[in-house]
Amino acid sequence: MTEQDARSLLAQHGQSHVMKFWDRLNEAERAALLAQIERLDFDSLARMQTLLNAPVETAGGNPTAPHVIEWTPETYAEAKARGEEELRAGHVAVLVVAGGQGSRLGYDGPKGAYAIGPVSGASLFYFHTRKIVALSRKYKVRIPFYVMTSEVNNAATQAHFAEHDYFGLPKEDVIFFVQGLWPALDGNGQIILDRPGHIFMSPDGHGGTLTALDRNGCLDDMEKRGIRSVFYFQVDNPMVELADPAFVGLHAAKNADISLKLCAKRDPYEKVGMVVVREDGRFGMVEYSELSDEQANRRTADGKDLYFKYGSVAIHIFALDFMKREARKAMPLHIAHKKIPVCQDDGTILKPTANNGCKFEKFIFDVLPDADTVVNVAFDRAEEFSPVKNAEGEDSPATCRRDLQAKWARWFAAAGMAAPTLPLEIDPAYALNADDLKAKGLLLRELDR
Repeated sequence: MTEQDARSLLAQHGQSHVMKFWDRLNEAERAALLAQIERLDFDSLARMQTLLNAPVETAGGNPTAPHVIEWTPETYAEAKARGEEELRAGHVAVLVVAGGQGSRLGYDGPKGAYAIGPVSGASLFYFHTRKIVALSRKYKVRIPFYVMTSEVNNAATQAHFAEHDYFGLPKEDVIFFVQGLWPALDGNGQIILDRPGHIFMSPDGHGGTLTALDRNGCLDDMEKRGIRSVFYFQVDNPMVELADPAFVGLHAAKNADISLKLCAKRDPYEKVGMVVVREDGRFGMVEYSELSDEQANRRTADGKDLYFKYGSVAIHIFALDFMKREARKAMPLHIAHKKIPVCQDDGTILKPTANNGCKFEKFIFDVLPDADTVVNVAFDRAEEFSPVKNAEGEDSPATCRRDLQAKWARWFAAAGMAAPTLPLEIDPAYALNADDLKAKGLLLRELDR
């Protein structure tokens, strides 16, 4: 893109101010600004401007709770057998959303590189990847691992994997792709510069995963590999049971577009989204803040449970065909009012003390209304969800390590073995569950004879 091309494009969309510091910039800064301008999505920018003055949406209407499957021994065994077939056939991929930094944890680096191992100090990425190693060995198949990074942490994330030899996975089966970025706007719909000749950009949200997969050729790569189902999760939860065969099998048996694992909420106002059936009969996701007090506290007919009992913690399986259909659709946009550094007319940088701009995001669950078949499965929070979000208190490294060790101790008990004294840690590639641990224990006892 030339300087004249950029000026013409910006003028066409009322954003000429983006180049007002052009004469101050050196050659490298000019090239970087032109690259930013060339990547701007002006169609999305027009949608953002429309959203600035739109009324805030609430849940509204009268959504109802969806059917949520709770496992029985029989249904679990049947689904697991089907899922193991899918895994052996090479039809399953794993995808992690890992574009964030560990700044809230006091860590200067990708969140996935944060040390969470109670004994080893191994990273979140280690625990996730070693689970894929275990599944690959168990089912004698290559399972690709797609890792969504951001421009901020892509290089550091790739370096972390390389430093640890991809934690045992073949390098070619770890596929990195970069999340999209969008500009922030001021109240007048103008693109915000955070320094002379630089547009402030922020990630386009986890809903941008589908667009990023398409843009980076990952959806085509999945198709070439024979993938049918993509297990999706977020990097901050090392408890997640990756590509759980029963979950995979149920998704395949129901021919679902999307399947979700849901857990019982801690309380009516826990900050999680809830899957609902809308008045038009389609599925949707309602944020905790969108429920009225009556809806949040509503009970079932017998009074035993919350009516909206289950929350979503971003553990999903997508059908690849559904992902491909959705990747090129214009998803809804969500607005967030934020404090954003601004380059003033004299070139100085103002760091505001109040919200002065708007960031925009897409949310992955906004594909729900387009899905013809949605499967909701209940899971036990104690077994599969303990995220690392805060430096201290609830959902912190301390609570996550505690929950990991409690889970491993339960494995020892289920395997009929005494648990070692804490701290305790099990390499996922050694054992994925109590049955694996029991089998290893029996083998070790056999070898001791």
